[in-house]
Amino acid sequence: MNEQNFKRGIIGSTIIFMSVFLFYTLPYALEMGDIMAVSLAGFANPITSGWSTDVIVCWFIMSFWIFFEAKQFQIKWGWICLPLGIVPGVAFGFCLYLLIRQKQITVTPAN
Repeated sequence: MNEQNFKRGIIGSTIIFMSVFLFYTLPYALEMGDIMAVSLAGFANPITSGWSTDVIVCWFIMSFWIFFEAKQFQIKWGWICLPLGIVPGVAFGFCLYLLIRQKQITVTPAN
């Protein structure tokens, strides 16, 4: 996969995520009006609790990766992806980090 298709793929996936996420959650979040109730709604039953835990753990793994690469490879501005990984979500924060990282990391592509 070339770099342009990589960027199109992750940006396209993020746009799909944001569209679906906002379509399904925003009306209920606005109706509830309580940020804590909105946050805890992800733990409504055992199935959603499992998925919510997966997302939370993915955010922590992403944060360890961002801090590691900040030190190891001097990737700058990755920290901005951590709050954006909470709101609007891990998919958005992760996509943004990959784009930030792509511009800064020096790798010779294999042909």
